[in-house]
Amino acid sequence: MAATASMSGGTTAAVDPPMDRRRLIAFFAMVFGMFMSILDIQIVSASLAEIQAGLGAGSDEIAWVQTSYLIAEVIMIPLSGTLARILSTRVLFATCAAGFTLSSALCATATNIDQMIVYRAIQGFIGGGMIPSVFAAAFTIFPPSKRPIVSPIIGLVATLAPTIGPTVGGYLSNAFSWHWLFLVNIIPGIIVTIVTWTFIDFDKPEASLWKKFDWWGLISMGVFLGSLEYVLEEGNNNDWFNDENIVIAAIAMTIGAVVFFWRAFKVDFPVVDLRAFADRNFSIGSLFSFVMGIGLYGLTYLYPLYLGRVRGYDALMIGETMFVSGLTMFFTAPIAGRLSAKLDPRVMMAIGFISFAAGTWIMTHVTADWDFNELLIPQILRGFGLMMCMVPINNIALGTLPPARIKNASGLFNLTRNLGGAVGLAIINTVLSQRTDDHYVRIAEHVNYGNPAALDWLNNVGGNYDSYGLDGASVAIKKLVGVVSQQAWILAFADVFLLLTFLFTGLIFLTVLIKKPKAAPPPDAAH
Repeated sequence: MAATASMSGGTTAAVDPPMDRRRLIAFFAMVFGMFMSILDIQIVSASLAEIQAGLGAGSDEIAWVQTSYLIAEVIMIPLSGTLARILSTRVLFATCAAGFTLSSALCATATNIDQMIVYRAIQGFIGGGMIPSVFAAAFTIFPPSKRPIVSPIIGLVATLAPTIGPTVGGYLSNAFSWHWLFLVNIIPGIIVTIVTWTFIDFDKPEASLWKKFDWWGLISMGVFLGSLEYVLEEGNNNDWFNDENIVIAAIAMTIGAVVFFWRAFKVDFPVVDLRAFADRNFSIGSLFSFVMGIGLYGLTYLYPLYLGRVRGYDALMIGETMFVSGLTMFFTAPIAGRLSAKLDPRVMMAIGFISFAAGTWIMTHVTADWDFNELLIPQILRGFGLMMCMVPINNIALGTLPPARIKNASGLFNLTRNLGGAVGLAIINTVLSQRTDDHYVRIAEHVNYGNPAALDWLNNVGGNYDSYGLDGASVAIKKLVGVVSQQAWILAFADVFLLLTFLFTGLIFLTVLIKKPKAAPPPDAAH
C-alpha cells in the first residue's frame, strides 16, 4: 500500500513506503546465489583441459562436465516456479543454496569422470532453482519506481556471470588447481544459505498443492528438456541424426514434448503453467530473451575458441582478454538503469541491438593476427549492447504480470534464455564445421603444384628444413596443410559473426512491432 503525501493545490501523489531492510538483505543474498549458479555454467569452460588431465578423462567425455550441468539446470528452471509455490521461496532457495554448496564440495572431491558428471548434474539441477526465484522476488517485492535500480542488477548478474566465468575459472585453475573451481563456492554458499533462510519472508507455502502435483508432467518435462539439451549439445559432435544416440534422444524428446504439453493444458495444476505466454509482452520478451541467449552464450563460446585455437592462449590469458566485456557490463548497468526510467524500452533495445550488431560486424574482418587490441572494441560493444537490451527485456516480460503469476513466469523466462544459448551453440558449431570444410576445399583447390606462389613457398620452407637434415618436402606439406586449415577456420569464424550480425540487425526492426508496456500492477497485490 502506497502512502500519500500532500501536494500544493490539495492534490496527493503516491509515495513508495521505505523498503524493509530484511527483504533487501534477503534479496541481495539471493542475487549472489544466482550469480554463483550462473557462473558455474561457464567457470569450467576455460579449464576443461586441466580437469581432463586431473581425472584421466577422454576427449569425448570431458565435455559432459559442462553438458550434464546444463541439462539438469534446464529441467529445474521451469520447475522452480511450482516448487516455490508449494514450499515457499524461503524453503526452496535456502535448500537449493545448501544443496548447491554441498554438490560443489562433491565436485572438488571427484576422482574420475563418472563421479564428476554425476556431481555436476546434481549441482546444475539444484543450482537451477535459485535463478528464477531472484527474478520473481525482484518484480514482487519492489515497487515500479525501484525498477530502474533493480532491473539492471539482475540483468547485470544474468549476463556478467557467464561472461566472466572463463576469467574466474582461468585464474583459479592457473593460480591453484581445478579443484578450486568448485571449492570457491563453499564459503559464499554457506553464507547465502544462512542469510536467505533467516531473512526471506516474501510468501507462504501452499503445501496442499502437493496433492495436485503432476508427477507425469514432471517426468515428461524432464525427458523433453533433457533430451532436447542433449541433442543440441552433442548433435554436431556426433554428426547429428547419423548417430544412433542422437536419433534415440530425438524420439524421446518428441514423445516427452507431446506428453508434457498435453498434461500442461489438461491437468488442474500443471508442473509448468504455460498461460503466461498468453500475455503479449511476456511472449515477446521471452522471444527476445531467447535470441539474447544466443548472443550471450554464443560469444562467450566463440571468443575463447578463437583465442585458444588460433592465438594459442592458455586459460588465464583467455580470461584476461574476455574480462573486457564483463567490465563494460558493470559500468553500463547504472547507465541502463537510469535510461530505463526515461527512455522507451523499445528505443533502449534498438540501441542495444545496434551496438551488438556493430560488434559482430567488426569481427567479420578477423584475421589470424588479431589480439587484445583488435578485440577490445567488439567486446565493449558487446557488453554495452547486452546490458542495454537485458534491462528493457526483463521489464517488458515480467514487469506487467500480476505478482501471483511471476514465480512461474520467471522460470519460463529464464528457460528461454538458456534454450537460446543451447540452440545458438548448436547452430554455431554446425555452421563452423560446415563452413570450415567448404573453405578448406576452396582454398586447397588453389594451393597446389600448379600455383607458382604455393610452389615457391613449399620449396623455400622445404629447403630450410633440408638444411637441418630433415625431410623438408614432407614438413613443408604438413605446414601448408596447417596454414590452409587455420585460414579455413578463420573464414568460417567470420561467417558465423556475419550470421550473428544479420540476426541482431533484424531484431532492430522487430522492436517496432512491440507495444509499449502498460503500467505494472502494484506489488502489494501479492500479499
